Amino acid sequence: MTTSSSDQKLMGILCYLGILWLIPLLTEHKNDSFVKFHINQGILVSILMVIGFVPVVGWIIGIIGLVFAIIGIVNVVNMQQKPLPVIGGITLYK
Repeated sequence: MTTSSSDQKLMGILCYLGILWLIPLLTEHKNDSFVKFHINQGILVSILMVIGFVPVVGWIIGIIGLVFAIIGIVNVVNMQQKPLPVIGGITLYK
């Protein structure tokens, strides 16, 4: 499947907006290596955001998750596949 960079960017950005990583995961975009990389990173960020609902310590983790989401979106806009700090090496989706 050949996708344009604008499609890749849109799908990549969705990966960092909470549960919206399901959209590229459930479409043909999941076969694109760029989008697949950001789906994995987005799942990790979503996990941090869910932990963020736990009072006090979770809030700190949630803020870190928000920062990671912003970093991920910047990477998508720049068409880069840079792993996020600390959690970027974890692979949940291949």
